[in-house]
Amino acid sequence: MRTTRILAGALGWSLGSLVMAAPAEARITAIEVTAIEPFAEGAAWGEAGAYERVVGTARGELDPADPANAGIVDLVLAPRNAAGMVEYATDLFLLRPKDPARGSGTLLFEVPNRGRKFLFNWIMDAKPAAGLTAINDPRSAADAGTGLSLRRGDTLVWAGWEANALRQQGGMAIDLPVATRNGRPITEWVRDELVSATRGPPEAPFFLAFEATQDVVPDPDDAPRLTVKRREPDAARPVPPQAWRLAGPRQVELLPKGTRPGPGTIYQLTYRTTGPKVQGIGFAAVRDVVAHLRTGTEAGTIRHTVALGISQSGRYLRDFIHQGFNRDESGRRVFDGVLAHIAGAGGIFLNARFAQPSRTNTQHEDHLYPENAFPFSAAAQHDPVTGRRGSLLRGDASDPLLIEVNTSTEYWQKGASLLTTDPLGRADVALPDKTRAYLIASGFHNGRAHLTNARGACLNPRSTLSSGPALRALLVALEEWVATGRAPPESRVPRVADGTLVAPEAIGFPYIPGVPVPGAGNAVARFATYLDPRPEAGPQYRPLVPRVDADGHEVAGIRLPAVAAPRATYTGWNLYADPYPTGVLCDRDGSEFALARTRAEREASGDPRPSLEERYPDKAAYAAAVAQAADALVAERLLLREDADRMSAAAREDAP
Repeated sequence: MRTTRILAGALGWSLGSLVMAAPAEARITAIEVTAIEPFAEGAAWGEAGAYERVVGTARGELDPADPANAGIVDLVLAPRNAAGMVEYATDLFLLRPKDPARGSGTLLFEVPNRGRKFLFNWIMDAKPAAGLTAINDPRSAADAGTGLSLRRGDTLVWAGWEANALRQQGGMAIDLPVATRNGRPITEWVRDELVSATRGPPEAPFFLAFEATQDVVPDPDDAPRLTVKRREPDAARPVPPQAWRLAGPRQVELLPKGTRPGPGTIYQLTYRTTGPKVQGIGFAAVRDVVAHLRTGTEAGTIRHTVALGISQSGRYLRDFIHQGFNRDESGRRVFDGVLAHIAGAGGIFLNARFAQPSRTNTQHEDHLYPENAFPFSAAAQHDPVTGRRGSLLRGDASDPLLIEVNTSTEYWQKGASLLTTDPLGRADVALPDKTRAYLIASGFHNGRAHLTNARGACLNPRSTLSSGPALRALLVALEEWVATGRAPPESRVPRVADGTLVAPEAIGFPYIPGVPVPGAGNAVARFATYLDPRPEAGPQYRPLVPRVDADGHEVAGIRLPAVAAPRATYTGWNLYADPYPTGVLCDRDGSEFALARTRAEREASGDPRPSLEERYPDKAAYAAAVAQAADALVAERLLLREDADRMSAAAREDAP
């Protein structure tokens, strides 16, 4: 494929053209475009018309002496070019209106999740190919799902930020320099947690985050050490050296060969590794790419910038704001608005030596990795645990308009209540006017279209409730907030004051025979270092969870029609099934408990929830209940009219 180097410029790139250099402060030194192609065979997307794909690489450089880069760990130890700058290169992908004049003037940047583009299947309901979790190489109209962002005329942009993200099948990553000390390699101890079959197939090997260094003549004090425990709170036991080996510099194998670890059992390898990549550049790269696209010579059509982050990438955006990267090197705001979905109250283990940004903290897994630390909330607070004062926001002109959306899962697993309470969970706090928080009632972390309720490692059938309809409405509301100043709906979250935010043991879940209820959520662990994470004594943070109604659905938050006019009870929690550690929250999964069809059926089973026939005397009654719930959300700008109409039509066709 032909490759053309384009020096800076912004949205006016074309193969074979050379455009004016970027403003010096943008620090993007070149864009190398490898493809400009029609999207969806040139199909028109409303008033925006046809779109095109732009694929390439952005090359940038950073000045370690610039105060805007002072917070990047190990940047001063990175190799420099002749001008004294630190260089990097990141993957770049755009979907842009072919005629910029027909676009909305809004640049929507999605932060990739482990290299993946989630916008299409998480927000716009597109269906990935079999075996895939994302649509990384969108080419067809089907890949765009509802096509919402294209019909709105937005310019869609992605750039890599995670060095170890997989590039296969359209994944995006960034090439980063390696830090050294006085020209010599940096070697340190790291800890890798290895758990089988919880987030991948049971046959998957134990791969390490880094290469384990091994002396030619091993020193027992420097040898890697493997431990094992069944549950997170258990004391770790050493695995005898004869029971495992390094099958390569980045793979652990249990012995004798072919030995399978128990599902959910936690192994931890502590080992020495060398050559830390300067991973904090992943923040600066996004900052500078977006600043370049916004201010470059031919980017006059971009008037507003909005960021979207889902799960890991939502936690990335929280740290991006808090660590000061939403201001470029010239002091301009980078993102006017940010939507962080299912990020909970945490950040990301990125801007550190030997960081592991793909870790995600849950009750059972990755529990003792850096993620949750004060400040949690956009509200300025005093922290009685650490004695510090702070806020997620900077309190200056760099702060974006911020929408944080979470599901029930993030209250159980990710401390989401701390966004709107004091750190000890005693009282509600008021958010700044430029911030909103929403709970998708009874939703779960992975909620999106086209899911099945296969149990997998979980005890209960998995939830199929999609958060997509609410997210589409809130994304539109954020763009309107940024572009016109029209504020979105007021926050919708459970509150301590009205009793809708409670301790896990007080949620009031109905007694459904055969359905166990978790007795505790994931605690916010406090420890000095992840390498030897000994719990710190003293006051502890106190996350709370939403109270539920007689059906088991959460009372507060955005109650989608599937919750307001239910055919099943949905929860944001599930539990591991045997042979996994039982009684433990099952990763970030939800549960789904179907309602009985008839009164006789529910009475025979002892189910206290009214049956379908008791709720909906006929099919028209069910369709009317769905339409009423949908119309109410449209009136509150929490659901788009097009989604309400789809839901109403589906209810008429598929009434019980």
